[in-house]
Amino acid sequence: MKARKAKFALGQVVKHRFYPFRGVIFDVDPTFNNTEEWYNSIPEDVRPSKDQPFYHLFAENAETEYVAYVSEQNLLPDTSGDPIRHPQVTDIFVRSEDGIYVARRDMLN
Repeated sequence: MKARKAKFALGQVVKHRFYPFRGVIFDVDPTFNNTEEWYNSIPEDVRPSKDQPFYHLFAENAETEYVAYVSEQNLLPDTSGDPIRHPQVTDIFVRSEDGIYVARRDMLN
């Protein structure tokens, strides 16, 4: 299994291709790195390939905030410009004036 280069970057705001949620990326796995139980809980007809980047998101939908683990094939850039309201975002990121999320540690350099 050869890992592909990640299409999305840390701090980038993305949305799910099919489900109504969006989030900011805080970590990337080069290939699937979760449990088989989690993987098998995805309906087979929409289950993604394991040999692609998987993203950890501070995610939100209309009702709540949570952490999501999403395959690259199921993400699209979110161009709304709306801030992410997830409470953990500010632990890791600072939102710049142009709406980009920058890791706090990068702000120190």
